[in-house]
Amino acid sequence: MKLTILGGGGFRVPLVYQALAADDLITELVLFDSSPERLGVIDSVLRGLDLGLPFTATTDLDEALHGADFVFATIRVGGAAGRIVDERVALNLGLLGQETIGAGGLSYALRTIPVMRHIAERIAELAPGAWTINFTNPAGIVTETMRGVLGDRVVGICDTPIGLVRRVQRVAEAAGLGGPTGAGESVGAIDYVGLNHLGWLRGLEVGGRDVLPAILERDDLLEEIEEARTVGFDWVRAHQVLPNEYLFYYLFHEDAVRSITEAPATRGEFLLEQQGEFYRTAEAAAQAGNSGHAGAERAAEVWASALREREATYMAEARDEGEERREEDVAGGGYQEVALRLMTAIARNRPERMILDVGNAPTGSGERLVPQLPDDVVLEVPCVVDGSGVHPEPLRSPVALDQLGLMARQRAAERRIMRAALTGSKREAWLGFSEHPLIESPQLGRKLLDGYLAEHAVLRKILTED
Repeated sequence: MKLTILGGGGFRVPLVYQALAADDLITELVLFDSSPERLGVIDSVLRGLDLGLPFTATTDLDEALHGADFVFATIRVGGAAGRIVDERVALNLGLLGQETIGAGGLSYALRTIPVMRHIAERIAELAPGAWTINFTNPAGIVTETMRGVLGDRVVGICDTPIGLVRRVQRVAEAAGLGGPTGAGESVGAIDYVGLNHLGWLRGLEVGGRDVLPAILERDDLLEEIEEARTVGFDWVRAHQVLPNEYLFYYLFHEDAVRSITEAPATRGEFLLEQQGEFYRTAEAAAQAGNSGHAGAERAAEVWASALREREATYMAEARDEGEERREEDVAGGGYQEVALRLMTAIARNRPERMILDVGNAPTGSGERLVPQLPDDVVLEVPCVVDGSGVHPEPLRSPVALDQLGLMARQRAAERRIMRAALTGSKREAWLGFSEHPLIESPQLGRKLLDGYLAEHAVLRKILTED
């Protein structure tokens, strides 16, 4: 089977490669990237890992897509430099500039959606039978955009929900709250609902028992769950849920802004420096080895070191100053593993229960998962995946009113941004910024739009209609 990775020069591609090499499902791997320099560095890293899975690299999109069985879409339009602009324009107005949450996420979506729409159209032309697995952020609205072309054959994935599920499962089993599931086995029914980076775990069966109520009662067990520590034990008990870790930005918006502002650098600035240094060092190492195996091995070592630093500093603003991320939290999972499980379930008809980004009313179903939201809204919900495709499971209980309201406001703002990106409407972009639940101000919406237009030349080409 042929897998194409779009964004094949990306820093996290070696993680995907390692997961793929542990299985024999993929026999043809193609890496595509618009940057030949970054692609060359990742080529060296993969050769240095020396895992036996052959691959090719190309800067030709059509060549990469032609005849693919699976497509991973993992690109960053504007790179880390664009992310810094997203962050700083918002922070200068006292707002959150995180890459998927708030103003920064909307700016990122504005310049990403036209590119991803074009990619979806090329997939439909060159690989109509392919399954597209979207990693590109903001994953929810980007997947929703691609579904307008590819329908149910595009699925969004994220590793944060499964990371939360695994933490709860680990804690429950260690405390003897549920029967053991066994190494590598799936848990039972998962009661999770939301949008990408905006969701809630409302129940989890381990060994046939919903273990969440018992966990919520005990401080010693909540202490072992990163999400509970982040938002507070009183909050999770009051709501009887465990949140996706990104709820921190909604619940503690001012704290997050202050922490990011007081830090020596934003996350984008840190990654621009760290990853820039990685690409320079890895390229130099490969060249020093005359592009041979020794140079490739050194490039792989440089990558592994940079990865450890990146993972340890993830969401640092959600922790107390000086608090390091726990090893068990870093090891909570990864999107590469989620993607491989998804591909394997489809290709080998090996049923899996997973949390994925899918349509509210999948084609032909005639029923909405959340009746109050439109058919084509992309939700993050438990699904069963098998050889016939991805099948969202009915929700186990209605969505709470506060959760529904936040989901609706978030996606309404993002849909304004999607329309702006596809039609060029500055008015829709202004409304999208103004109506987001972390902004809610026409005046700030106007300032954000003006600020991003001033700093992003690509947005001035996209937004041409008043």
